[in-house]
Amino acid sequence: MSESFEIFNKWAIKNLSMDLEAYKEKQLQRRILNMMSNHPVEDLASYMKLMERNKEVRDELKKYLTINVTEFFRNPELFEALNQQVLKNLSPQFGPLKCWSAACSNGSEPYSLAMMFEEKNVSLKQKILATDIDQDILKRAKEGFYFNSELKNVSKHQLTTFFDNEENGYRVNDHIKNKVRFKAHDLLLDKFDSDFHLIICRNVTIYFKPDARDKLYQKFYDSLVPGGIFFTGATETINQPEKFGFKKIDSFIYQK
Repeated sequence: MSESFEIFNKWAIKNLSMDLEAYKEKQLQRRILNMMSNHPVEDLASYMKLMERNKEVRDELKKYLTINVTEFFRNPELFEALNQQVLKNLSPQFGPLKCWSAACSNGSEPYSLAMMFEEKNVSLKQKILATDIDQDILKRAKEGFYFNSELKNVSKHQLTTFFDNEENGYRVNDHIKNKVRFKAHDLLLDKFDSDFHLIICRNVTIYFKPDARDKLYQKFYDSLVPGGIFFTGATETINQPEKFGFKKIDSFIYQK
């Protein structure tokens, strides 16, 4: 079966534009087999043929593999720590900031960043770059509509200031939307931009093998200006950050 997965991984680069070699094997294979069980296929070869014929099945797998779990101000205490570091280390030194929210999912993270900056009068050099591999989730992010259940960490003041009330939920207002630029991007296959003052990539690298994860950390480091900040997820402590050129300045916050 492992040989079949090797063939599948090569197929995925060509047909899904995904480098599955970087993902943790057991976890990845379990997810693929789980999706296979939803279709009348006997093996990976049959599953590949089905996806070549059926775009919906192909898109279904890609969406399932690109995990989209996020929320506004996820881990609020960590976002507050980031806020303090921005006010202490970034704004005074650099003025207007260039920021990137990588693997942004439904947009709640870059919108959280935009709201935080607006509240603290932090100026932006350009719109916050928000990227994800999933084209469908990016469409939803651009629409900016969220159900009440997705806004548990958003204060009443923020709801009335930065959102428009609609039936069954809220929509991010145009003022905040205009501070974010969404773009399709694959962290494993695409080039990174440079000269960022702040990069956020949270709860993504936990799905990658150590080698792939370390390569990403190095690429994020290279994309930051000296003194720039990298903010990770609450399960993604970087062991020996100094080997990448980082120093830890707070919980899950690292500086170049």
